[in-house]
Amino acid sequence: MRPLLPFLDPPASGSPCASGRAALTCRMRCGDACAHEAPNTSDNAYFGDVAAGMSRRGLLRAGAVVGVGAAAAGLSVGTTTPAAATPLVAARGKSSSRPAGGHGKGLDFVPVEPNTLDQVTVPPGYAQAVVMAWGDPLFTGAPAFDVDRQSAAAQRRQFGFNNDFLGLLPLGRGQHLMVVNHEYTTEQLMHRGYDAANPTREQVEIGWAAHGLSVVVVEEERGTGMLKPVVGHRLNRRLHTHSEFALAGPVAGHPLVRTTADPRGRTVLGTLNNCGGGLTPWGTWLTAEENVNQYFANGASVTDPTTLARLKRYGAAGGATERRWERFDDRFDLAKEPNEINRFGWVVEVDPYDPTSTPKKRTALGRFKHEAAEPRITDDGRVAMYMGDDERFDYLYKFVSDGRVARGADAAARRRNRDLLDSGTLYVARFLGSSSQADIDGTGALPSDGRFDGVGVWVPLVSGTTSYVKGMTAQEVLLFTRHAADVAGATKMDRPEDVQPSPRTGKVYVALTNNANRGAAGQALADEANPRHANKHGHVLELTEHGDDAAATSFTWNLLLVCGDPADPSTYWGGFDPRRVSPISCPDNLAFDPQGNLWISTDGNALGSHDGLFAVPLDGQRRGQVKQFLTVPVGAETCGPWIDDERVMVCVQHPGEKDGATVDRPASRWPDGPGSVPRPAVVAAWRSRR
Repeated sequence: MRPLLPFLDPPASGSPCASGRAALTCRMRCGDACAHEAPNTSDNAYFGDVAAGMSRRGLLRAGAVVGVGAAAAGLSVGTTTPAAATPLVAARGKSSSRPAGGHGKGLDFVPVEPNTLDQVTVPPGYAQAVVMAWGDPLFTGAPAFDVDRQSAAAQRRQFGFNNDFLGLLPLGRGQHLMVVNHEYTTEQLMHRGYDAANPTREQVEIGWAAHGLSVVVVEEERGTGMLKPVVGHRLNRRLHTHSEFALAGPVAGHPLVRTTADPRGRTVLGTLNNCGGGLTPWGTWLTAEENVNQYFANGASVTDPTTLARLKRYGAAGGATERRWERFDDRFDLAKEPNEINRFGWVVEVDPYDPTSTPKKRTALGRFKHEAAEPRITDDGRVAMYMGDDERFDYLYKFVSDGRVARGADAAARRRNRDLLDSGTLYVARFLGSSSQADIDGTGALPSDGRFDGVGVWVPLVSGTTSYVKGMTAQEVLLFTRHAADVAGATKMDRPEDVQPSPRTGKVYVALTNNANRGAAGQALADEANPRHANKHGHVLELTEHGDDAAATSFTWNLLLVCGDPADPSTYWGGFDPRRVSPISCPDNLAFDPQGNLWISTDGNALGSHDGLFAVPLDGQRRGQVKQFLTVPVGAETCGPWIDDERVMVCVQHPGEKDGATVDRPASRWPDGPGSVPRPAVVAAWRSRR
């Protein structure tokens, strides 16, 4: 191992964010992560180096990968032969023979041109409207939004800030449960005259209330694809930084999650930095805690060397935090409560059909910067969860449950599956390219065989009470999963974010957003799975489990897209003609329409235009033909895409988030127009009736 890094303040020079994000976004969303050295200082070799001297092309022959992968990873696995993809149980239970939103199987909308307009732009023939925005009431008697009359009590009864993941669950009779994450707050755009060095208690408490989760019943508007909130519905719910969450699974009660306020280590107040998510086949909602490190102060005051190493690997701050929450609640001060940070960074399961239920932090799925958690059913009826750790040079994970999924999505099924995610095996991915390392020069040029592709293995880290990582107990592996994956020699990836299995083919898609530090001095060089140095634009990886079984321990993979300007020879479009695609940069969230087309939202477009939502066919002659469906306003990011038969939905996150912007000097007037402040919001778009 290389020496430990200093804490993440002040920022290291020469390490700017790779994308087009504003510096304000970097500070408020992720604690300026890209301005610091990457927390992963392990020197674990690329799998291709481990297998150096072996015939890489030969490894792709049926069955060969398993033996070599087992030798390289120290595993014992059986041989399997890849089979043709077959339809599997859909993670969201969606299937339809009708076109999505009238697009048709070939996605026949006219692509939106890249632009910098302060609006949501959709294709000709489509209408759009805001479904819900920051500050809108959820409950009867809650006040309407007024930027000058905010309070913590009001915000706990209103839609939260900076919406990210969204999903729809059926209620019947034209109603749905809309579930939404509220990832983070940007106080400069919330309060007039905000003093970042000296926030008031009321401003801090409003921030606590504006984080978290919303459950809102929405109903379909006849004749359109619009959804209207049902204010005051009994299922509406706000969960925030002071709501109760239960720790569940192997880590619950462990000494390292016990605090002064919770000496049993089983009840946590709040959920933080909820980014992506997923919906389970049994009707619950998974929400992912991501950049939680930025909320905890004074890590440099901790003296225990083991604790220090753990804090640094997870990117904790050495001094004060951006929001100064530690001034108002000791649990955010690591000098006073060093274990509190260990209670965050989990996947949380929520039953949105039961407003009295306590959400569960599922510790068997490991602790890291979870972007999302997306399910797929294994051949023998268990559930596999795919997860990315959104950090430069961090890893791709999979969890496979021990128990089988009880069928159904009603209350009885939710009860039968309530402990399903508390026991299973957690894996991390190793990748091996099919080309020689000399063929991967960091420019993004295709190797001589014309494809970025290869094989890989899922390396087990922990199963129940059994740890596969030397020197770590099973509970330590789950608490400090990054350390365990370092020891296991996982492949360093370029910010693995959303990971989505196709409900039609079972293939798994991974958004790798960017990594400007790839190939920098002292950092990992390009490899076939991450083929560009100074990777500003990111790429999308396609993974096929061996035998098409989500429980498999080996896989094949290829790069579907290497993103950027189509005129740039370092880009790749699944073999499609680059002259006929929309430019795309910084893929983030992924989703599927009922026809099996992949939809990609972007975060921090580095091409000079605004972020957007893109669609791409995965099969046939049009595979790789990226088409832009919408763009978002000034300073905004496109999050949480949802595509069904009637509508396309996105969360417009952090509109107006530009350096120097304030409530009095807004950089955007979206969505309310002149004289207003920008508000994050959920938007629906649909094919106009003719």
